Amino acid sequence: MSSVSSSARSTHHWLWPLLLLLGSITITVAWLLAALATGTQAGWMAVLAALEAAWMLRLGTFRAGSARVAVAMVATLLIAFAANWAIAAAYIGGPMGLTPWESAFRMGPHLAWTLLSLANGLGEGIWLVIALLVAWRAAR
Repeated sequence: MSSVSSSARSTHHWLWPLLLLLGSITITVAWLLAALATGTQAGWMAVLAALEAAWMLRLGTFRAGSARVAVAMVATLLIAFAANWAIAAAYIGGPMGLTPWESAFRMGPHLAWTLLSLANGLGEGIWLVIALLVAWRAAR
């Protein structure tokens, strides 16, 4: 019976990247919508992104261990970066009649860095640290 479960796990090793990508896109859009609805950066969404990343890795049968923890933490950072980029793009492109997606591709890294450093403060940094701790704990 253990050979069946191990072979079943090995045949689904391709599933976790797809689930992680789908979940990451979904939580990034949700973070963008929460930020636009509240008029803030919604830094607390980083914790939800960390939980989502760990959950998608578990659903995708990524084997427990340090690799899963590292992937969950990196995914949390990438989701936070993508969401903040989209928030900045929405605020800069909205008055010009651009959608957040059109503006995100036209915005350069220097402008994005300037906008993100002006919008994010200590509170968002604390939320990101908490999210990384949550990702570490949830992915173990």
